[in-house]
Amino acid sequence: MIASMLALLVFLFPLAYSPGPGNMFFAANGARFGVRATIPASIGYHLATWIVTAAIGFGFMAALERLPGLFMAIKWAGSAYVLYLAWKLFRAGAVETAEDARPAGFMDGVVLLVLNPKAYVIIALMFSQFLNGSGGPYTGAVLWITTVFTLNNLVAFTVWTLIGDRIAAQFSEERHAHLLNRLFGLVLAGVAIWMMVG
Repeated sequence: MIASMLALLVFLFPLAYSPGPGNMFFAANGARFGVRATIPASIGYHLATWIVTAAIGFGFMAALERLPGLFMAIKWAGSAYVLYLAWKLFRAGAVETAEDARPAGFMDGVVLLVLNPKAYVIIALMFSQFLNGSGGPYTGAVLWITTVFTLNNLVAFTVWTLIGDRIAAQFSEERHAHLLNRLFGLVLAGVAIWMMVG
């Protein structure tokens, strides 16, 4: 069991800690609003991660493979949503009205995960590599892998949120904050394009 967990964590490390939609989303929100304000979105994202991962482990990916149109619809909707978030961030300044300066919430986190089909592919790949060799009953193995995957993502996203928060601390003036928001907005736009064409 310990060997399987270490192998799974090694497999997940580059996927969880490299820049991707989730990491860039939380880094940008950490930079814009601070670590504490990202907690509702993080709860939403990781609750959705656990549910979607378990569903894929129990056969949801097979259903998606039979409905390629649904997979493509999720792909385009996810890309559009990340592009929308990028545009909002790109236009943000350091000081805005309360209505404009809203941190991402619980449902933003849920939507970000649900509309990211690349996450489905990574999850399916993970199960293809680790489910058969995990030992024990199938149900227990799916739930164990699902939980390790979700907790690993939580740690990775927290690290990226802290990085974003630290970067923002160095750019607190209006002019610098605006440039930082534009930079993160462009990064998120790049991620949206990557989601679209990948």
